[in-house]
Amino acid sequence: MSSASTTQEPVYLGPASAPIHMVAVDQGISKAQLFCAFVNIILGILLLGAIFGKENILKSFGLSQEILPITISTTKFSDVKGVDEAKAELEEIVLYLRDPKRFTSLGGKLPKGLLLSGPPGTGKTMLARAIAGEAGVPVFIRSGSDFEEMLVGVGARRVRDLFAAAKKRCPCIIFTDAIDTFGGRCDPKDLKRSQTTLNQFLVDLDGFQQNAGIIVIAATNFPDSLDKALVRPGRFDRNIVVPDPDVEGRRQIMESHMSKVPKGEDVDLSIIARGTPGFSGADLANMVNVAALKAAKAGAKSVSMTDLEYAKDKIIMGSERRSAVISDETRKLTVFRESGHAIVAIHTDGAHPVHKVTIVQRGTSLGMVAQLPDKDETSASRRQLLAQLDVCMGRRAAEEVIFGENEVISGASSDLQEATSLARAMVTKYGMSKVVGLVADDCDCNGRCMDTETKIEVRKLLDRAYNNAKTILTTHSNELHTLADALLEKETLTGSQINALLEKKEMQPVLDNPELGSVVSRKEEVDGCCYRESQNELGKDDFCSY
Repeated sequence: MSSASTTQEPVYLGPASAPIHMVAVDQGISKAQLFCAFVNIILGILLLGAIFGKENILKSFGLSQEILPITISTTKFSDVKGVDEAKAELEEIVLYLRDPKRFTSLGGKLPKGLLLSGPPGTGKTMLARAIAGEAGVPVFIRSGSDFEEMLVGVGARRVRDLFAAAKKRCPCIIFTDAIDTFGGRCDPKDLKRSQTTLNQFLVDLDGFQQNAGIIVIAATNFPDSLDKALVRPGRFDRNIVVPDPDVEGRRQIMESHMSKVPKGEDVDLSIIARGTPGFSGADLANMVNVAALKAAKAGAKSVSMTDLEYAKDKIIMGSERRSAVISDETRKLTVFRESGHAIVAIHTDGAHPVHKVTIVQRGTSLGMVAQLPDKDETSASRRQLLAQLDVCMGRRAAEEVIFGENEVISGASSDLQEATSLARAMVTKYGMSKVVGLVADDCDCNGRCMDTETKIEVRKLLDRAYNNAKTILTTHSNELHTLADALLEKETLTGSQINALLEKKEMQPVLDNPELGSVVSRKEEVDGCCYRESQNELGKDDFCSY
């Protein structure tokens, strides 16, 4: 008897004179029995496969699935806004799907694969749906993660099933989102299952068997990470970049989303579009949704300009902190800091117009001055960069002008970092220093590659910007106090309100400042390349050296 066996109660049989003593013992399952059971299961699976077919058996275990397309997509090119160039390139694919013989009559071949690349939320998936909707063909949609499984070979099996289903419904579209999940560059140390999936995709996309009538469209946020064999000609021939929309594209996207909600009469979408550079289509849709929720919560009948401005500020900086306890000293300091920033921006040639000034806390910020460019800018002139340096110094200069040199605080650290980074770029990257010359040096964020001469040029730019900001605030001190008083009362002022406020205030002469010197003239041009702000500033030769 085994020590692991279980003994039950004895059973007595037979007559009393000659009883039969029996004990039932559970011997357990032996290894031979387990092996026999395993063999029987395998034989049963093979028998079922022979009777019902291998595909049905794989489906029952989740290793193979029946792939059904989206019959017809209702999305059209007219529904896609802000990506006109990408739509123009895709119209050729739509014409091919509608009439393939028109393009193949002269022996030409259209690309088998299209790669849509760009930042998240720019409308890559929507473009694929629009192609299917315009062409009126079935579209098979799969994500890159759908092909990845723990078992080796499952991903390759699903790729084969996808292309097999597509061949039965030609012409059609296969759309694979996030193809970089399995289409990244092969690494010898990587697991074999991802390479197996990629290799099967490469074979089906362009192998010995031609897939006529199948257009493969893939989307990725990281085109540089894809394997070279995947993006070579014959597979993904075209790389269509879907960038973030420009100012007109943002206006069109918001107009499309605003058509679904009641819009107030004061709404000017061009202003909101100017104030949302870098926003994707998904960001703009979220902004309109946040504005609609705020208007509904307030019981309004339509979405107003105030709701849209609130939604934009909430997405960029966070929710308002109305309950934060702020001392009178901090509030007064914040008011003059933001007022100084705005006044310098208003009176600096080349600076963007002031759109809004607020002292309402959002996130970690105590206040904000919003400046809106008149149009999207891909580059900036030296005049604009110098103006940006002046504006960056506005907050720190206002602290010194109003409260004195010993009362400046550490709150302007972010402005100083931005100004230093910009001045360093002007000297080391943009070639805007006559002393250093037309060179481009690779500097890190700490400027450790800069030599002494370069550091002196950066220091001159920053000192010039700070002196300009102090001169502007001293010259227009009455405007600074007027704007500060209005901000204390209203907390938020728009650009038009600020202009109306400053135009009503009568300008008074500025007294001499012993620290800045007597102001001779504002922006007196010297040799067409530099300005003399006050009598005690840098001389002509020193000032024009950069």
